[in-house]
Amino acid sequence: MKKFWGWFLFILLLILAAFIYWKFFFTYSEGYRAGLLQKFSKKGTLFKTYEGEMILSSVHSRADIAIASEKFLFSVTDEKVAKSLDQSQGQYVVVHYQEKNGVLPWVGETPYIVDSVRIADNNPYGNNPTMN
Repeated sequence: MKKFWGWFLFILLLILAAFIYWKFFFTYSEGYRAGLLQKFSKKGTLFKTYEGEMILSSVHSRADIAIASEKFLFSVTDEKVAKSLDQSQGQYVVVHYQEKNGVLPWVGETPYIVDSVRIADNNPYGNNPTMN
């Protein structure tokens, strides 16, 4: 009977470990998003994390004003990427992200983890990146 409970506990721990890996560490999807970096800050009550907000515009008017847009909320874990984003506020940027299945409070508030950033070559807002 001890052997049964030993194997049962081992299999249960193995299933639990696989679930935790799938939920918090497995990359569900990854890709790029381009948009206007509207907000970037370090925030949190217990765990301070870097959080950002981009405006992804899909339709522009003739005056280079975004008509249809959506927000892309993301988190950053790398200090170097956070510094680059902090200096890029108000500019049109392209970020590479990894989407996780779940969120750990000390990693960020969103399942989207940005791991690189660059200033976009083709800014649809012209020389003035703000949408006035």
